[in-house]
Amino acid sequence: MAVINGSHFSDLSGFYEDVSLILMKDEDWKIGTLDGFDDILYGFEGKIIWKESEKSKKDLGFEATKEFYENKIRIGKPFNVELIQQKLDDLIDGNGQTLFEILVEIIESHKNISLILEKVLK
Repeated sequence: MAVINGSHFSDLSGFYEDVSLILMKDEDWKIGTLDGFDDILYGFEGKIIWKESEKSKKDLGFEATKEFYENKIRIGKPFNVELIQQKLDDLIDGNGQTLFEILVEIIESHKNISLILEKVLK
């Protein structure tokens, strides 16, 4: 079992830092991308409890996601700017996923992991 605690971070880099400490204690590298997060989950089996998930849902919500996409567009290559612009447009139109929703989807895509979202810290 692993516990992600939403009170330990307020942005995506903080999430990566927290998850690296939890899921990669013995590694000498840290997660820094959504793909990297997805990759390390292949080595995990069991339950992930995300405490204070409502805080994370706000912290990694619309504004953070908009900024995430805008930064990638600003950087340009190697990012697919057209695809990212489409994702940003979808987000602004109310059809796109927030970072929180993307992270939850990544976790839930792993059949060997069960995710429990706890809204408030117990």
